[in-house]
Amino acid sequence: MKELLQRLTQAYGPSGSEDKVREIIKAELPGYETKTDALGNLIVEKKGSKNKIMFSAHMDEIGIIVTHIDKEGFLRFDFVGGVNPFHLPGERVEFKNGTLGVIGLEKLDKISDLTKANLYIDIGAENKEEAMKLVRVGDFASFTSPFIDLGNKVVSKAMDNRSACAVLIKLMQELPETQNHIVAVFTVQEEVGLRGARTAAFGVDPDYGIALDVTATGDTPKAMTMEVGLGKGAAIKVKDNSLLTHPYVKDKLIELAEQNNIPYQMEVLEFGGTDAGVIHLSRSGVPSGVISIPCRYLHGRSEMLDTRDLEAALALAKAFAKADLK
Repeated sequence: MKELLQRLTQAYGPSGSEDKVREIIKAELPGYETKTDALGNLIVEKKGSKNKIMFSAHMDEIGIIVTHIDKEGFLRFDFVGGVNPFHLPGERVEFKNGTLGVIGLEKLDKISDLTKANLYIDIGAENKEEAMKLVRVGDFASFTSPFIDLGNKVVSKAMDNRSACAVLIKLMQELPETQNHIVAVFTVQEEVGLRGARTAAFGVDPDYGIALDVTATGDTPKAMTMEVGLGKGAAIKVKDNSLLTHPYVKDKLIELAEQNNIPYQMEVLEFGGTDAGVIHLSRSGVPSGVISIPCRYLHGRSEMLDTRDLEAALALAKAFAKADLK
């Protein structure tokens, strides 16, 4: 799992540019026929005769897009997804063509005045002409940081949501034949409005939907009050800003966790959303829920999770995939 996670997290893949991540996933599932839809979602099926269950994990990560190149060759940019400007000074970025840059900060009297307007990217260019040989307005970049193995815990950029992609890959690799019809969808553009899952759910038309995604924790010093913590198991979502988990799905996930001795915790998230937020509204409605992976330092360059929680999420996803659902 760690080796797969490292390859996935280190791949370039901001929203709208998920190609490299999609190719890694396809290579991990050689025994399946895969389909890439019009928006770029990767769809993998294990056919069965009973309920059609759509498992979703988004491939994209947060990033930036170049909006202007000044005469000195410095780049101005906008955010792609939920980026905190206070995290950015001194961080490094990588463009799709491999060009690297450093985020600089204009002189400020008060750091509290920092906005994206005070930030720029330095790619080492001498002037605009030299910069434009490497980067153009409209080019996307992702943030860079190494994968760090801390034993049970691992750290990297893009754990949101490549960790759930790893779980969904393992689910399809290891799931035995099941009577349920399993559709694994690796979605695009979640970070900019759950866009890929919206179109994929309409096309798949599932009976049930399960999103696999990360969630915040309340287990660091003076963190927000929240029950979820690293190493305590998979998190079964009750609500976030995009979803009230369907009662039957929530209760079934709890039942399956307890029957199979899978460590779990209950997640009540006061913000954010997942692919399930649009899956459950597709067509005439889809009973949906979320199996979450607890993750510290969300939307930063050093997102941390516990591999034991990954294994618990995988075990719970397998149990739901095999379950006798009404």
